[in-house]
Amino acid sequence: MTTTARLHYQALAPEAFRALVGVNNALGTSSLGKKLLDLVYLRISQVNGCAYCVDMHARDLLAQGEDLQRLNSLVTWREVPFSPHVSALHSTGLKA
Repeated sequence: MTTTARLHYQALAPEAFRALVGVNNALGTSSLGKKLLDLVYLRISQVNGCAYCVDMHARDLLAQGEDLQRLNSLVTWREVPFSPHVSALHSTGLKA
């Protein structure tokens, strides 16, 4: 497997990076819950094509007791009976 060089976005856009960290912190303390957020993060990582992040979020979800079949089906979330919360979050911006 080959990897491509990634942009060092922390250095290129430090204000945007700080804002992103702030959003992540706010989500982490919200009532959404870690499992739901990790499902969304996993799907975003799939769309972004980041193998490292897909692996990390999948492992986190498995450790939280998420079903492997649901994780494998996340890429086809429109076809799988996820909760209304998961479907609503996915449909807000994930078109891929």
